[in-house]
Amino acid sequence: MTDSALARSWRNLVRPYANASTRRSVLQITTTGMLFLATIAGLLYGLQHEVWAAFILTVPAAAFQVRLFIIQHDCGHGSFFKGRWANTVLGSALGMVTLTPYIYWRDRHAHHHATSGNLDRRGVGDITTLTVREYRSLPLWPRLMYRLYRHPVVMFGIGPAYVFLLRHRIPTGHPLREYRTWLSVLGTNAVLAAALLIVWQTMGFAVFFLGYAPPFLIAATAGVWLFYVQHQFEDAHWERQPRWKFHVAALEGCSLYDLPRILHWVTGHIGLHHIHHLSSRIPNYRLRECYDANPEFQRVRRLSLRDSLNCARLALWDEERRKLVSFRQASGGLATS
Repeated sequence: MTDSALARSWRNLVRPYANASTRRSVLQITTTGMLFLATIAGLLYGLQHEVWAAFILTVPAAAFQVRLFIIQHDCGHGSFFKGRWANTVLGSALGMVTLTPYIYWRDRHAHHHATSGNLDRRGVGDITTLTVREYRSLPLWPRLMYRLYRHPVVMFGIGPAYVFLLRHRIPTGHPLREYRTWLSVLGTNAVLAAALLIVWQTMGFAVFFLGYAPPFLIAATAGVWLFYVQHQFEDAHWERQPRWKFHVAALEGCSLYDLPRILHWVTGHIGLHHIHHLSSRIPNYRLRECYDANPEFQRVRRLSLRDSLNCARLALWDEERRKLVSFRQASGGLATS
């Protein structure tokens, strides 16, 4: 079977699921939004009465915020509602909750989908990944900076706060050529500043910060972790042009993150990431249906919760062994490039 015929066969498998249900979408955003608001309200109320009791709600609030980001993510792919305007309105509104400028993020994430696993098109919307050869050719200082960037404390501790609190506040690119990005970032900043002013005048900034910051930072870390393990695992797939193929990168370069059922619900089944990359137009609530109905999608490499913990040490792509390896493996001669 030719590459084009194989690609068509995969598209035929996912096509029946690549359509939104307005009823299911409205039900999902309503229930998730209400649960999130209820837990945040409980946190803020508890901080003024029983502080210890309030923090019991921190993890549930973070979980519901992750789920809201998944809905925003679907909006960015035009998969949550049938109409583009509805996706844009909801996605922009959720961007105020997740501190993510919607259009800026949507455009960068679309680039990630179009280039995932392509060694010749890295750099936009991805976690920076060097090959062993590239890393070895770096001068000492850039090499140290890359090691620092890939350290788990930075990647999953400092990194999420930096991305969501600082990086998303700064527009980049030429303001005329990249005007949509500038409007998205600056518009989000303006709304957030107004919201903080209202909060400061009504309940006091300290109470709001203690109630919102902990679940937000937990959610941000969870989001970065999910994005990381979806592509940064040992047997991932990276290829150079012209050998790179979209459907191969999706099926072999994206993990099947086999999470407990409750975590699959929280994360909108985004762990079925190979299916999502084959067709980003499948809404999150239909990913499981597609997976269950097609045995072809059940035969890919599974990544368990325990397996995923080992992914944190991986940092370099070995082009000869075609695996992600750790710095220790690369320096110890177990991986050469």
